[in-house]
Amino acid sequence: MKALYRWGGGALAIVVTGVVFIVPFVFILLTAMKTRAEANRLEFSWPTEMAVVQNFVEVLETRNYILVIAFINSTILTVASVAGMVVLAAMVAFVLQRRPSRWNPFVNFLVLSGLIIPPAVVPTIWVLQAIGLFRTMPGLILVQIAFGLSFSILLFRAFIATIPREVDEAAVIDGAGPLRLFFTVVLPLLKPVVVTVVVVQAVNVFNDFVTPLYFLPGERNATVQLTLYNFQSQFTTQYNLLFMNILLITIPMLLLYVFFNRQIVGGMTSGAVKG
Repeated sequence: MKALYRWGGGALAIVVTGVVFIVPFVFILLTAMKTRAEANRLEFSWPTEMAVVQNFVEVLETRNYILVIAFINSTILTVASVAGMVVLAAMVAFVLQRRPSRWNPFVNFLVLSGLIIPPAVVPTIWVLQAIGLFRTMPGLILVQIAFGLSFSILLFRAFIATIPREVDEAAVIDGAGPLRLFFTVVLPLLKPVVVTVVVVQAVNVFNDFVTPLYFLPGERNATVQLTLYNFQSQFTTQYNLLFMNILLITIPMLLLYVFFNRQIVGGMTSGAVKG
């Protein structure tokens, strides 16, 4: 009976996963392959006439290749933001874990506040305007780093707790200063959790719709998620092109997750179990 419940629960989980994740993706794929007239019916069916190449070319050429520009913008934004998160979060987590002081409770409060308190859009825009970074890529990069820093710090801190202090002491005895200790000794040991942070935060930043909409307005500043507006209007929607666009911006992060899903789980569970 227990085995039946166990296998039944597993089968139910697979079915739910298929309904929630796989079925919508298949619907997107099928609709992206259809002509405009057939796609507008929004039916879950095999296309009677293939229009994959035509839809693909039309999506790329829309508004002077705005999707290509958006991919470049999103790539720059994702790489710079994730790199900043990794370095800053690892350094903060190392100091919090290895150098306890009377400021630690306050810093921990700030880290947890970053997870609990929702972002304040208008005050953040005021700050960016004051320092001249509103509507600029560096300003958006700083905002993305700030939004993702708390979660990254918690992951790094849990993993750093698994590294023996003797490693730090041996490096200090050999003459390593604080920066050399961190970058040449500690950071290479954080590879599992670095991969986890990179993949998770890259997916978050690349798929973010609201933050670029608020902090980086402008057609030439568009990111991939904002290109979904290209094929929607108040009266008509080109569903074949809309779903082809969704498919194109989904594939990169989907592949990233598929190839690194083991590292993601390993980086999270190592810190959770040993920390």
